Amino acid sequence: MTSEIRVLSTLGVRAVLDALAPAFERANSCRITRIYDSSVALMQRIAAGESGDAAVCTAAAIDALIAQGKMTTRTDLTRSFVGIAVRKGAVKPDISTPDAFIAAMRGAKSIGRSKTGASGLYFAGLIARLGLEDALKPKMIVWDGIVGKLAARGEAEIAVQQISELMQADGVDIVGPLPDELQSVTVFSAGVFKASRQAHLAAAFVADLAAPAHAALIRQKGMEPA
Repeated sequence: MTSEIRVLSTLGVRAVLDALAPAFERANSCRITRIYDSSVALMQRIAAGESGDAAVCTAAAIDALIAQGKMTTRTDLTRSFVGIAVRKGAVKPDISTPDAFIAAMRGAKSIGRSKTGASGLYFAGLIARLGLEDALKPKMIVWDGIVGKLAARGEAEIAVQQISELMQADGVDIVGPLPDELQSVTVFSAGVFKASRQAHLAAAFVADLAAPAHAALIRQKGMEPA
């Protein structure tokens, strides 16, 4: 009987897991069931009783699971950056400086951000800090999932999310990361659940995700190795 592990993963590293899982499955004669959602949503699901063999979330979420006694160790995988995308072929706004970014946000007809993802929560706080909350609220589209799809469909002029997630949407052009002064770096990490019946296999998969050999793939998917 083929062994199976269940991995709860944030959308931010979906492209990496989807690229690496098949080879691991072949090498270990196993199956990896991958469940994708935002880190916040996954933590809510875990709190409600859902579990698995491993989880890939923000470092803070993995630390919380360790504090709750559900995991023992954290393995950092990637560093992820918030950026923006527009519909493929559309004019790319200038976001090279904080002032240019603010002007681009004020000038946009509509802006999409994630509801529970780390980037969406950060962006909500950022625009409040910049004094843009009232100006942008009427044109803000808050949506869970791959926000770049809103831009691809023409429903949002600008999509704001982790670059690695924006890249998962067909029909968009990546404008670039937020200016350094406004950037938020998210570390995505992994851990193995104490209650896992396949802890050894789950730990092997986590170790494979963190292997230096995958650095080029991680960069290709819009992130940096941790």
